[in-house]
Amino acid sequence: MMGFEIVILWSDVLIWLLVLAGIGVGVLIAKNPPLLAAWRRVGANRVGMASATILLAFIVIGLLDSMHYRLQLEGKPGQKASYAIEVLSVLDAIAMPLRTRNEKTYSAPFATRLYAKETMDVPGQGTIRDYPRLKHGGKHLGENEGDAAADAGFAAFKAMVLALLGWLGIYGVIAAVNRKKGRKIFFGERTFAWDAVLVTLLLILLIAVPLFTLSSQYHVFGTDKVGQDVLYQILKSVRTGLIIGLVTTLVMLPMAVLLGIIAGYFRGWVDDLIQYIYTVLNSIPGVLLIAAAVLMMQVVIDTHPQWFSTAAERADLRLLALCFILGITSWTGLCRLLRGETLKLRELEYIQAAQAFGVSNGRIIVRHILPNLMHIVIIALVMDFSGLVLAEAVLSYVGIGVDPSMTSFGTMINNARMELGREPVVWWSLAAAFSAMFILVLAANLFADAVRDAFDPRVA
Repeated sequence: MMGFEIVILWSDVLIWLLVLAGIGVGVLIAKNPPLLAAWRRVGANRVGMASATILLAFIVIGLLDSMHYRLQLEGKPGQKASYAIEVLSVLDAIAMPLRTRNEKTYSAPFATRLYAKETMDVPGQGTIRDYPRLKHGGKHLGENEGDAAADAGFAAFKAMVLALLGWLGIYGVIAAVNRKKGRKIFFGERTFAWDAVLVTLLLILLIAVPLFTLSSQYHVFGTDKVGQDVLYQILKSVRTGLIIGLVTTLVMLPMAVLLGIIAGYFRGWVDDLIQYIYTVLNSIPGVLLIAAAVLMMQVVIDTHPQWFSTAAERADLRLLALCFILGITSWTGLCRLLRGETLKLRELEYIQAAQAFGVSNGRIIVRHILPNLMHIVIIALVMDFSGLVLAEAVLSYVGIGVDPSMTSFGTMINNARMELGREPVVWWSLAAAFSAMFILVLAANLFADAVRDAFDPRVA
């Protein structure tokens, strides 16, 4: 059995720390009745739970891609173990056929031949120009290329039946648990939107299971210029998008919340100083500031190659640098919003009453100001998450995004702009990246709306 060495990247550490933090927050919510009641309202929201199910699917893909290792190279007995330079993840192991079954160049979705004609020598026919047969796509068909549509349709049908059976098993377990508690899933009063979760899960399974079943025989989303499977690129881009959105949010959140509340609550010279800081930052073109910081960081990386044992570590550091730079430059909008809301809240009667009774400023901020701002923080952060995922595409387009060796939605879209200018047009890479980004951003926005409605004291 081939050995392996576990590789821990800094972004992996941050992602798993976020998971632990989420578990810790869940424990605190369970012990806090008002917060628990608010999250129960989120759980009863059908749209919110359907969106959360989709987000959970993306998160699972990102977590599978955040467990890295290097394979051990073959060596003589008794020799010190050496490991490959390439860093793989658990997702790479699961999607091994997608990663290794590369073609020569472009091929359309479910195609059995390349997308462009080539000059070929055919025995008995001489030199002709035709579309070469793919090495892997539809290889199992042999000479019966015309049966590709029927073969793919039948395989998809069998996979959908399997997905339906699996879903019925999950439904049976959930229904049995709810039946013991005297609750129905699809009818009657509900405390949790199991109906929305199960319907969304059914749709995900009916799409994902046939997709991955067919991907072992066809390139379901086609291939790119170097013949790499586009579906594999989509899966690898999910982790990059989640890191860009979540880590950047973590960087900007403490600064925006702290400075915004302090400026609005204390006013005076403190407010003037904080306003001056974010006004100066806003006066600098964001793209230029980010470009300057990223390029300086790139110089540091290039001049210290000894810091990195693999290309993955180098790309990971550049990704984290981009997250921190985006976080430092994107906190001003939320800070200004929280400052304005805090200015309004501090004039309310119960805040002034607490001040009159001698309650400390810190206690007033923690007990009265911050809880009434959480709905704004949550909706702003999720909206910023969506904007950051989209911003990565723009930055990669101008060459200051993630490392070129790292797959992301931005690099896919950047590569697709060249493909749209060729004849015939290669459209599937852009369509796949756009669709994945659209689903991720839409699910995040809908979930944010559900959370805002549950936490907004004026709505509750």
